[in-house]
Amino acid sequence: MELCAERSDTLWFPKKKRLPRFSTNMTVTHNTIAIVQVEQILQGVREQGRDINAILHRSGISPALLESPLSRVSQAQYTALIRTLTRVTGDELWGLCSHPVRIGSFARNCRALVHCRTLREALVEGFRFYHLMLQDLVPRLRIEDDTAHVVLQARGERNARLRYVERTFMFFTFGLACWLVARRIPLIGVDYCSLDQNQSSDAFRVFQAPVRYQDNQVGFRFEKRWLDLPVVQNVQSVEEFLCQAPASLLVKYRDHANVTERIRRILRRHLETEMPSLEEVSKSLGVTPQTLRRRLHDEGQGYQAIKDDLRRDAAIEYLSRSDLTLIEIANLVGFSEPSTFHRAFKKWTGVAPGEYRNTRLHAGDDVQVHTSV
Repeated sequence: MELCAERSDTLWFPKKKRLPRFSTNMTVTHNTIAIVQVEQILQGVREQGRDINAILHRSGISPALLESPLSRVSQAQYTALIRTLTRVTGDELWGLCSHPVRIGSFARNCRALVHCRTLREALVEGFRFYHLMLQDLVPRLRIEDDTAHVVLQARGERNARLRYVERTFMFFTFGLACWLVARRIPLIGVDYCSLDQNQSSDAFRVFQAPVRYQDNQVGFRFEKRWLDLPVVQNVQSVEEFLCQAPASLLVKYRDHANVTERIRRILRRHLETEMPSLEEVSKSLGVTPQTLRRRLHDEGQGYQAIKDDLRRDAAIEYLSRSDLTLIEIANLVGFSEPSTFHRAFKKWTGVAPGEYRNTRLHAGDDVQVHTSV
């Protein structure tokens, strides 16, 4: 789905007076992560009886967010939570499986895979490694006609914890595969367990592919020809990759041609002022408003929702910066009145912006542990 790649994503509008003292140095506003993902990843430590509030505080996440089903966390917060859980449990799958995966397993696998010649060889070798590490599921690569299937077979009951492990393993496999060949691999489709239909609202955005919910297969599919791509990473690049993990898997090789992402980039430049209309954006992208609406519908998005989500995501990122006041942040995300921003943010996340900020800024330093230790 191409949108006139030769045209610029920049819109021209009459200049409006801005507040010059704000220097954000932020060109990208990352998508935030639904609180349901936080709930899911905490299942293992909950069953172990650990102090959930302490874990969240150490990760810069307010426990109050768990009470608001619509709330979100930033990618930095989610990364910190993964690191905290890894350290607390001594397990790279955070107490979700019947047996822990020892810290260092992911790093060891990555260091081995950069010596593979092709993506096919890397997937086969990587899955062979995890056959030894995982007792609850078996990852396999299957080829049917011109389609490659990454399939996860459960060895026991697919309870809520195991289903989250499957979704996580799929995401990490896809992210690692894209990194190994230094490009995003276009997927044909993603298969989730039917019981996860209400737990995976971000699945389309993450994989940029149609999602099916069924009981007989979990995994994802892509054209077989991509298996012949050469592995281009090496012993130097893998160390940098591991130092940034898991954040590098959350943001690496996004689909920048995606319509929603292109609109977000346009709107980001007008966040502090009145945002352009859908008609103005469609003109910039070289399509009719009707075509743009149809393509957004195909991606499960609406124009107003994109604007609201962008403001929410930007506010969450700005609140991690101690050099900005709440009044400045309100202006930066397009609110002329702090009280209006306060109400909107509480509606988005379930907590006041001041409480959200305090939790993030007072997070412990011990979250700086990653899965490559």
